[in-house]
Amino acid sequence: MELRCGGVGSQAGGRRMDGDSRDGGGGGGCKDAGSEDYENLPTSVSLSIHMTAGAMAGILEHSVMYPVDSVKTRMQSLNPDPKAHYTSVYGALKKIIRTEGFWRPLRGLNVMMMGAGPAHALYFACYENMKRTLNAVFHHQGNSHLANGIAGSMATLLHDAVMNPAEVVKQRLQMYDSPHRSALSCIRTVWGTEGLGAFYRSYTTQLTMNVPFQSIHFITYEFLQEQINPYRGYNPQSHIISGGLAGALAAAATTPLDVCKTLLNTQENMALNLANISGRLSGMANAFRTVYQLNGLPGYFKGVQARVIYQMPSTAISWSVYEFFKYFLTKHKLENRTPY
Repeated sequence: MELRCGGVGSQAGGRRMDGDSRDGGGGGGCKDAGSEDYENLPTSVSLSIHMTAGAMAGILEHSVMYPVDSVKTRMQSLNPDPKAHYTSVYGALKKIIRTEGFWRPLRGLNVMMMGAGPAHALYFACYENMKRTLNAVFHHQGNSHLANGIAGSMATLLHDAVMNPAEVVKQRLQMYDSPHRSALSCIRTVWGTEGLGAFYRSYTTQLTMNVPFQSIHFITYEFLQEQINPYRGYNPQSHIISGGLAGALAAAATTPLDVCKTLLNTQENMALNLANISGRLSGMANAFRTVYQLNGLPGYFKGVQARVIYQMPSTAISWSVYEFFKYFLTKHKLENRTPY
């Protein structure tokens, strides 16, 4: 990409797409041409662009990382079948493909994509709008970490309301020796035997996990962007690094909650029998007690390696794809605008 030196024309300081503006540091510096184009886009991006970019980010993120997500679900099993014991993510993928078929790690991908598109569209649109509004309230100039954390938490409420049913179906399809052969058959069986509430049995646990996860994630991402991309231009490398590190930190910190969520979603029969639980397990507190009863403190960190390996590239992909589409769609809209 070509580098251009000098000022930014008649505009004093780069303009950012999220509504904040920063001093460009004078006219003598050299800046990336693409970065200047990004900064000179309008400060307000339409809701439809945020939603489209978010949907693309969600679909690509979950599609690319889905095999690792399948391994994570199995590694978090509290009482796995002897044939489903895994020691590493790579070893687990090899074993699943060798013993269950090449396409087995992808079972449930279709329902995940159907959930991820609308969920991430709402997620990013809500985050961007809440962040802009709250930053104006808390911090009239610059960036407020408190505003970013609250915006991320609010966006999570919408995201999880859409995503939770897809998560339930996906994880039941991912489990070893799952009785479900398709997403549709799984939905019919769960609805018929457990009722509509089964699709939201882990919703409170999901929120309890994702609210701190997303708060840590967004605060860390925005902080790292301030350090390595202070002009907040379109810089793919900075989006990948910031997104990956933010996701890894948030994933490691919230693994115990993810283990409990997996147990509530899968209703793992062998584990519930060992814990002398009849019927269905519900509630985060009950899930925490069951995990501790069966595996002690180490049980809360089952699959932590797989979770970090999954989340680190996932958030890197999500942020880089989102920022690219936000930049591309806004620039395309401006180029096609009829001049006055």
